[in-house]
Amino acid sequence: MDFGFTPEQEALREAVGRIVHSFDEHYWLDLDRTGTFPFAFTKAIAEGGWLGIAMPIEYGGAGLGVTEAALMMNVVARSPGAQAAASSIHMNIFGPHPIVVHGTAEQKQRWLPPLIAGEQRACFGVTEPDAGLDTTRAKTRAERAPGGYKIHGQKIWTSTAQVADKIMLLARTTPIDQCKRPADGLTLFYADLDRTTAEIRLIHKMGRHAVDSNQVFFDGMFVPESDRIGEEGRGFRYLLDSLNPERVLIGIEAVGLGQYALERAANYAREREVFGRPIGQNQAIQHPLALNWIELESAFYGCLRAAWMYDSGVPCGPQANAAKYAGAEAGYRACLQAVMTHGGMGYAQEYHVERLLRESLIAKLAPVSEQLILSNIAERVLKLPKSY
Repeated sequence: MDFGFTPEQEALREAVGRIVHSFDEHYWLDLDRTGTFPFAFTKAIAEGGWLGIAMPIEYGGAGLGVTEAALMMNVVARSPGAQAAASSIHMNIFGPHPIVVHGTAEQKQRWLPPLIAGEQRACFGVTEPDAGLDTTRAKTRAERAPGGYKIHGQKIWTSTAQVADKIMLLARTTPIDQCKRPADGLTLFYADLDRTTAEIRLIHKMGRHAVDSNQVFFDGMFVPESDRIGEEGRGFRYLLDSLNPERVLIGIEAVGLGQYALERAANYAREREVFGRPIGQNQAIQHPLALNWIELESAFYGCLRAAWMYDSGVPCGPQANAAKYAGAEAGYRACLQAVMTHGGMGYAQEYHVERLLRESLIAKLAPVSEQLILSNIAERVLKLPKSY
């Protein structure tokens, strides 16, 4: 059992670190204040060749595993860009997985190289206002048309849709009352996001202003049949292939965010003097920060274990869920304590930790709620009766 990183993994972390730390806290604060997408940052990541870290080599990717992707995204989030930086490239890391597994050779050649090169951006159209976490109840429909389908319906919390060229879209091709199971009849597409038939409305939200979240309304958006992934009606099953990697990445990004907040808090505690001594000399300041370190360390290795299991072909549903839960909780608690350590100045934007706290709530809410994770583990691991 080896808990160390390989020389290649260490080199990966160092190379990504050089890129992300070249964009300082002032760059990210300005983007947060203006709600501007980090184009320069995503360009630098693409030019470094990191958008395709888990994509096949033959399409321009690095051919590495979820473990390496997790290490990369931890470094990205453990930087001044925090969750905004991670969210700006997150979709490129896990989103194309259904294409890799279920796409045709022609589709992979057409879709993956532009994504990996950063020439195209993609968004994820799955969540709906009335379905929420019950994805099988999605109402957005894809109706047959000559040469393909026309999309009608609505998606919500679609990140980066303001700047995206493509959309990974889940739509119902068979009415649910005609299906044996709710998961049947859903089809997955990877299509051009046609703004003449798709209205994109920005959601003004609490944090992560540099990366937009949106409602998307489809009014007959045409999708050619060649943009359908796999068989009609099996889209929900294809989508499941990307769920465990996404939860691992969300978890370890939240850990990185918390680690960055903890670093800022510890630095402030060493430098800030009250009553003639640094506040970090007081156990009331020390102990909560030490506890944050313990929680973050535990969550970090929990995320890596889930990633290793996935890369090794070992079933890892509960572990991926646990990674997301533990990472989100540890990250949030560290960001909250960072604000409290700064006292009144923690509430000021110029010290940056209030931005980190706002962003830390994302991992607690998405892509799956804490309550569903606990229910799932209770049922699948502890063999308790299903509660939902």
